[in-house]
Amino acid sequence: MKTPPVKAQMLRAASTALLAAALAGAQTPPPAAQRPHPPAAAAATPAPARAVNPRELKFPPLHPVELAKAATFTLSNGMKLLLLEDRQLPVINGEARVRTGNVFDPPGKSGVATMTGVVMRTGGTRDRNGEQLDRVLEDVAGSVDSSIDESFGQVSFSSLAENATPVLEAFRDVLTAPAFRMDKVDLAKLQFHNLVAHRNDDPNAILRREFLTVLYGDDTPYGRGMEHDDIDHITRGDLQAFHKRYFFPKNVTLAVWGDFETAKMKDQLEQLFAGWTVEQPAVLEFPKVTAKPAPGIFLAKKVDLPQTLFAVGHLDGRIDDKDFPALTIMADILGGGYMSRLSQQVRVHLGYASNITAEWRASFDHAGYFWIYGASNSLNTASTLKAIREEIDKMCTAEVSDDELRFARDAAINSLIFAFDTRRKVLDRMLTYEYFGYPQDFLRQHEKALAAVTRADILRVAKQYLRPPDLTQVVVGNPEEFVPPLDTLGLPVREIDLTIPAPKAHAVSTDAASLEQGKRILARLQQAVGGAEKLAGVKDYTAVREVRFTAATGGATVTETERWMAPGNVRVESESATGKNALYTDGSSGWIARGRNSTALVGAPLKGAQASLFRVYVSVLLSDRVTGRTISALDDQTIEIATPDGITVQVAVSPETGLPLAFTYQAPVAAGPPVLVQESFTQFGEAGGIKFPFQFSTKQNGNLFSESFVKEYKVNSGLMLPELERRP
Repeated sequence: MKTPPVKAQMLRAASTALLAAALAGAQTPPPAAQRPHPPAAAAATPAPARAVNPRELKFPPLHPVELAKAATFTLSNGMKLLLLEDRQLPVINGEARVRTGNVFDPPGKSGVATMTGVVMRTGGTRDRNGEQLDRVLEDVAGSVDSSIDESFGQVSFSSLAENATPVLEAFRDVLTAPAFRMDKVDLAKLQFHNLVAHRNDDPNAILRREFLTVLYGDDTPYGRGMEHDDIDHITRGDLQAFHKRYFFPKNVTLAVWGDFETAKMKDQLEQLFAGWTVEQPAVLEFPKVTAKPAPGIFLAKKVDLPQTLFAVGHLDGRIDDKDFPALTIMADILGGGYMSRLSQQVRVHLGYASNITAEWRASFDHAGYFWIYGASNSLNTASTLKAIREEIDKMCTAEVSDDELRFARDAAINSLIFAFDTRRKVLDRMLTYEYFGYPQDFLRQHEKALAAVTRADILRVAKQYLRPPDLTQVVVGNPEEFVPPLDTLGLPVREIDLTIPAPKAHAVSTDAASLEQGKRILARLQQAVGGAEKLAGVKDYTAVREVRFTAATGGATVTETERWMAPGNVRVESESATGKNALYTDGSSGWIARGRNSTALVGAPLKGAQASLFRVYVSVLLSDRVTGRTISALDDQTIEIATPDGITVQVAVSPETGLPLAFTYQAPVAAGPPVLVQESFTQFGEAGGIKFPFQFSTKQNGNLFSESFVKEYKVNSGLMLPELERRP
C-alpha cells in the first residue's frame, strides 16, 4: 500500500472544520441542579456527601431549536441576498460569501488565495489606500474585513445603523475593486515568510498540520501547505487575477442582519451594487478527495516537549451523510469529555489524567476525517495509543449503555441550542447552507436525526465506519522518553521531516514582455522627473534633510546631509543631540565613523551601504544606462530593478503623474530575517531641472519608522572626491 510522502507543511486553513464544529456534538455542561433548602433543624452529624455522577442527572426535554426566517432575493446583477431583521441593537452586520478557496491555488504558488484575502483589505481600494480606509471606518465606528480560507472567501462589515451608508460603500469597494497596492503585497509576503519560518514553534500546529498532510497527501489541495518558494513566486498580478476570476456577482451570496427594514435595505443594496456587473464562467466544483488510507505511526521528533501530543484517525465522510448524527454521538461517547470512555480508560487503567478528545470532523463539501487527539505523559505514549485502539475495538463489538447514549445525545442536541441562540448565528448557518447547497431546514433534520439515534445505530455505524486497520497515528514528542518505544505496537514507525526548506535566491523576471514593459515604465518615469538627459547631466548633488523618528523608534530628530557623486560615491553625515555620525562608500569599500572614531566597512554593514548606494535616487532612475541592471515590470505601475549580485528595489509609479510613489526593498540586518522597507514620496520640488522628493515617510515591516523633510538640494555644485573620502 502506497503511503503519501511525508513532508512538513504550513498549518492550512481549517474553515470547513470550523463550520462543522457546531454540528459536531461538542459537549456543553448542563445547568447546575437546583438544590433544596436545608431543613430548619439540621442533623447534628451530617451524612458524608456522595459524589454525583453526571450521567445520573435528569433534565426536562429540551425545546426544539427556533430558527428565524430570512428574506431571500436575487439582485439584478445576479448576486444572491439574505436579509434578516434584528432590532435588539442599533447595528447592522453583513457578510459576502464567495465561492472560492485556497484549494484553487495555482500550482507552485500555494498561498495565493489566502494572500488575496489579506491584501484585499490592507491594500485599500481605488480611491483610498488601506490607512485612509482605516481612518474613514474609525470615524464612523465601522469595520470591514476580508479573508479567504480553504473552501470559501468572505468580506464582512459591521456598522452602527445610523452610519451604515459609508460603511456599506467601503464594503462594496473592498469586495469589488481592491487595489492590491504593491507595498501591502510585499508586506503580506514578508508576513507569510515569517509564518513558514516559525511553523514548527507550536507543537499543536505541528500535530494538526502533519496529521492532515498524511491523511490527504501533500500533493493534494487539502494536504498541501506553503513554502518559501511558493511565496517568492506570488506576484501582485496573481492576486489581481485570482480576484478577477472568483469575485463576480453571480458567485457571491450576501447576508445582512440587524436594525433595518427589509424592503429599504434591499433597495439600498440594489443601488449600491448596480455598477458591479462583471461576468465570469461558473466556478468549478471543489476538488475531490482521492487519498488512500495511510496506516502506521508517523513521528515528528520534538525533543524539547515536556509531554507527547498525538492524533489517531482516518478519512471519512461529509456532514450530509445519513449516518453523521449517529457518528457524532458515537464520537462523543468515545472521547467527548471527562466521563467519556477514553478519559476513563486512561485515568482508571493507566493511572494518569489526560485530555483526550474524539471528533467526527465531517466537512460540508468533501470527505472529512475522524480523529482522536490529545496529550500524554511521554512515558505512557505507547500505552495510551494501545488503549485508544482497544476502546475503538470495544465500540465495534457491543452496544453502548442507555446512560452513555442519553448523556451524549442530550449533549449533542443541547449544543445546537447554544449554537443558534442569536439571529446572527442563525443567519450565518443559513448562509453556509445556501453556499454549500444544503436545504435550509437541514438543521431541523439534523436535530430530529440526533434525537432518533439508538444504541443499535451506534453499534452499526461503529462497525461500518471505524476502520482500525486504516488508522493513521501521528505523534509529536521526544522518542527517547517513550517507554516502551513506539515500534512495540507492531506498526511501522516513519519519521516526519520537519525541516523547512530555505528560500532560494530571489529570481527576477526576465521574460521579454516584462523587460520591455519595464523599460517603457522607466522611460515614462524619467520623463516625468525632468527627462533622461537632465538626469544624466547630474554629476553631484547635496541634500540636507530633517529626519523625525517616531516615538516607537526613539522619537529623536536628526539632521542628515547626503552628498553623492557620479558614478557611485556617497557620504552621509548625521547630527543629533547624542552626537555626530558619518558613513562613506564607493561601492567596494568604505568606512563608518561615530564621533571621531572610524572603522572600515566590512561584512553586513558594507553590503547595506552598497545597497543604499544602488538606491540613490538619480542612480536608480538611470538604471537603463547601467550595465548588468535588469528592469522588469511587476505590473502596469511597478517595476523591479536588480543588480547582477541580487540587490533589488521595487519602484511604484503614479498612474496620474508618472512620478515615483515609493521605493520598496528588503534591508539586511545583523541577525534575523531582513526588514521590509518602504519609502513613500509625498511631496516633490525642483532642483537643477529635476523633480526630487522633498518629503517622504519610511516604514519598516509596515510600521511607520520616520518622516523626512528636505531643507535644501544643491545640484552640480562641484563636489570633489577628497571631500567625500575624508574621515572625521
